[in-house]
Amino acid sequence: MTSSSISGNAQLDTSISPARLRVTGDWTLAHYAELKTLSEKLHGQYDANTPIDLNSLGALDTAGASLLVELLGSERLGKSAEHPDCTISTADRALLQTVYRSMTDFCVPIKEAEISVSVQLLTRIGRAVDTVWQDTLQLLGFVGLILETIARNLFRPKRWRITPMIAHIEQTGLDAAPIVALLTFLVGAVVAFLGATVLASFGATIFTVDLVGFSFLREFGVLLTAILMAGRTASAFTAQIGSMKANEEIDAIRTLGLDPMELLVVPRVLAMLVALPMLTFLAMLCGIIGGGVVCAVSLDISPAMFLTLLQSDIGVQHFLVGLVKAPIFAFIIAAIGCLEGFKVSGSAESVGAHTTSAVVQSIFVVIVLDAVAALFFMEMGW
Repeated sequence: MTSSSISGNAQLDTSISPARLRVTGDWTLAHYAELKTLSEKLHGQYDANTPIDLNSLGALDTAGASLLVELLGSERLGKSAEHPDCTISTADRALLQTVYRSMTDFCVPIKEAEISVSVQLLTRIGRAVDTVWQDTLQLLGFVGLILETIARNLFRPKRWRITPMIAHIEQTGLDAAPIVALLTFLVGAVVAFLGATVLASFGATIFTVDLVGFSFLREFGVLLTAILMAGRTASAFTAQIGSMKANEEIDAIRTLGLDPMELLVVPRVLAMLVALPMLTFLAMLCGIIGGGVVCAVSLDISPAMFLTLLQSDIGVQHFLVGLVKAPIFAFIIAAIGCLEGFKVSGSAESVGAHTTSAVVQSIFVVIVLDAVAALFFMEMGW
């Protein structure tokens, strides 16, 4: 048998002290599988101080040299190959040096340069601004698509979907009435308590009636209702449409020749346009009742006097200012909820993420629009 056919080997010679690791035979690609198994078996049987004997090394190629580097380590292998007592050929020594230097230079991952905190902060701000801008463009486009669908079917009664709209009015309006009434009643009582506490030091507790009336007719009634609907209804719209998107039901609707906007979005939008103004009126009423209860119990203002002061001091324009904002909020909340549902990619995680996004966006947009409307009405003197 020729030397070129002798498979390489590595044995720990314990007959001498200190023990020595002897590398023999051919370390070539033809014996790579056997040598790889041998290398794994020898792992952990010697330490960094064990001497290496390469004098019996036979044929060597790049594959064998790389295994030797993995087995012995590039630094120790380099020292052993360059030792004066080592008798391996100059070519093998050069090959080992090239391989272990290459593996040392190119196998160590390059550490990325650290980015300063200011650059990271500006990067995150830029990404956030770009995300807001893209979401705004998508929302405006979706609003235009909703208006176009409504206008296209406005004079085509056969295309109206009355049954789904009535069902959504029940879900978004009737089912939400108890929580809206309870919340606004309690907030009205809290506002009356705060007003009575602050105004008592000025001897003007009677103006608690005006405080409750102004706050709920102009702001609190519509704002609290819109926030509740953003958390309750926008999330429901996103989850419903998102689940259909994940189950490819939206694609099935398009395959049947139906329009998802007409079938899924418009009934929900119209239902919100009907339900939110009614809930806003209920919220105004319950908030004023809550304030009236506190005035009757804590301030000795009878219900008859409360209603008389409310009628004489609060004009109907304050009620109209609050109520006119309700359809705008309803349209925006429904549009955001449906749009986020269409953005769902197909997983349960995506449904949850976009549901959360719908709630956050709806509440944010409602508060921004309410602030803008308050400034506008104040400048107009309404």
